[in-house]
Order: sequence, then structure tokens, then C-alpha cells
Amino acid sequence: MKHEDIKRVLNAFSIFRELNSQEMDKIVDISITRDWKKGSHVFLQGDPLENVYFIYSGRIKVYKSDLSGKEQIVAIMKQGEMFPHVGFFRQGEYPAFAEVMEQTTLIAVPIKQFEKILIENPELCIKVFRVLGEKIVDLQNRLEEQILNNTYEQIIKLLVRLAKKYGKELANDKFWLKGEFTNRDLANMIGTTRETISRTLTKMKRDELIEVDDEGNMIIDPERLLEEILQ
Repeated sequence: MKHEDIKRVLNAFSIFRELNSQEMDKIVDISITRDWKKGSHVFLQGDPLENVYFIYSGRIKVYKSDLSGKEQIVAIMKQGEMFPHVGFFRQGEYPAFAEVMEQTTLIAVPIKQFEKILIENPELCIKVFRVLGEKIVDLQNRLEEQILNNTYEQIIKLLVRLAKKYGKELANDKFWLKGEFTNRDLANMIGTTRETISRTLTKMKRDELIEVDDEGNMIIDPERLLEEILQ
């Protein structure tokens, strides 16, 4: 990818949008572009923390794994997102695995060089902190869901969150969510079992809370689903 192409891509990220051309050139000069195949890992949990990645195309699954090999999905990252958020101001190791879910193009920014640019550009530091703050709030909300809600309520909130983040909004305030998440993926996002997800989705379809076609695509009405929690 050429210099100007990388610059155009990075400019689309919220933390870079207000930077002038010269400031962006400094970041582009240290950036590296690479294509990744489905099933490969960008980094493993415990690898030395070296780069922050920006997704030009494709999807990345960020997950943690315990000693028994049990997987807990932290996030599904898509085009226009960066990861890991902890990378900017932390030394040590990557706290999770990053697996490529489909053919993906990433722009890697070396952390040590990036931190030097942050020191030279206080405005960029503020924007980075803002993005980190939004991520922390999201993780706090998800932790609260696990503590305060039962599994059925957690699944409802998960579907609503995925619909709003990855779905296509329809005219009737509903969302069309592509069937790209398996029941195992959904289970690993909230720490339950694939069988529980399957039974719950079947019940939701039977109760006409969601619509699911033969390819697994869903039509979700967030307001209607959230009403279930309030009953």
C-alpha cells in the first residue's frame, strides 16, 4: 500500500481525523501494511507487545484462553477499528490472542515509535485517551451484565449490542444482522455454552422475538428484546 493510501486509510480513524497533513505523515512513515490469511494469528496471548493494528479490511477475533484451553471472546473487530487498545501506554505482553476470521489487511504501527509521536503531539494523546475511555466503558458494561443479569438477559443484551454495532439498520427501527457469528462464538462472548445459546435462540424464534432465515441471518428489534428484561 502506497504512502498516500495508508494516509487516507488512517485519516478515517477517529483518533487521526483532526491531525494536519504533516502530523499524519509522521505516523504513516512508521506504518507497515500486511495481508493476513484466515485462521492465522496476528499475535498470541503472552507475545511481546510491539504494535498497534488498524483494520483496513476483514475481521479479527480477540480472545483470551485459560490453562484448560477454554476460550473467552473479548471482541470481534472489523474494518475501521484498532487493537489492542492497551497497546499505547503499556509495556509487557499482549493480553489476548488475535485471530484472523477472514482475509484481512492490517496497518501496523510500532508502539515505541508511536509513543514518541504522541509525546510530540498532545492533541493526539487526548484523542487516544478518549478512544480508550470508550473501550473501558464498554468493558465495564459487559462485566456488569455478567454480574447482574442471568444468562437469558445476557444473551438478549449481546444480541442488541451486536445488532447495533455490526447490523444494518432497517426502516422500522429493527436491525438485520448477518449470520457470521456461530453459536459457539456467541457463547464465548458471554461465557456460556453453545447448547445454551442454541436453546435460547430457538425459544426466541418460537416466541417471535427474533427472525432467523436459513443462512442464520437475524432480524432483531432491540426495543422489543429489551422489553423482555423489564417484564
